[in-house]
Amino acid sequence: MLTKQYLKNKPVCKVTFTLPKEAAEGAQEVRILGDFNGWSWEKGTPMKAGRKEYKATLELETGKTYQFRYMIDQQRWENDHAADAYAPNEFGEENSVVIIAATPAPEKKATTTKKAPAPAKKESKTPAKKTAKAPSRKAATTPAPKGATPKRAPSGKIVPPADDLKRIEGIGPKIEKLFHDAGITTYAGLAKASKATLTGILSSAGPRFSMHDPGTWKQQAKLADKGEWEKLAKLQDELKGGKKK
Repeated sequence: MLTKQYLKNKPVCKVTFTLPKEAAEGAQEVRILGDFNGWSWEKGTPMKAGRKEYKATLELETGKTYQFRYMIDQQRWENDHAADAYAPNEFGEENSVVIIAATPAPEKKATTTKKAPAPAKKESKTPAKKTAKAPSRKAATTPAPKGATPKRAPSGKIVPPADDLKRIEGIGPKIEKLFHDAGITTYAGLAKASKATLTGILSSAGPRFSMHDPGTWKQQAKLADKGEWEKLAKLQDELKGGKKK
């Protein structure tokens, strides 16, 4: 939950972030990470534990929009379920959004002249349109389309077509690019790579990537490489953001 208090003497808004203890599931430490601290655990704002909730207050510049998430024990993410909005991120998940409007204008003094009340507006009978829900990233139960015809490298070896690594829960477009740059372009290549190799690739890309745990990616990749899409979908139903619930 977000509570906002705009300051009168400077363009700053005090935002109090609140996370129910039920959402943190007995965490040892909860911090707020977002655009305002570079998504860094070290720079993240610690939340104070109360009887029923974790709470912290930040001063944010007005007239801006910030994306953020709660990080629990440096292992898993949690969103604010009463955020102003939500935005998809490069990892196939969503970030919470807090919108800080420009500092409210001071109230005008009342004048002696009274204006006649404006006629009441008629309520529109047109039902409001529902926002389309983003499609799920769970694996499809039908096989993925086959890639393009294999190309030949300068050495004469056949280079297999790249697989869609984004079908692995926890991998988004940017992580897929990191793996491609490191030479991991197929499900088979991902399945054969050691966890230390995957962790090293993520760590070298900075804190926003090093926080991700590739623990289940190899298992998912093995199923995808074998074309066992139903088993992959069943496995992903047991995951949250690529991690075991």
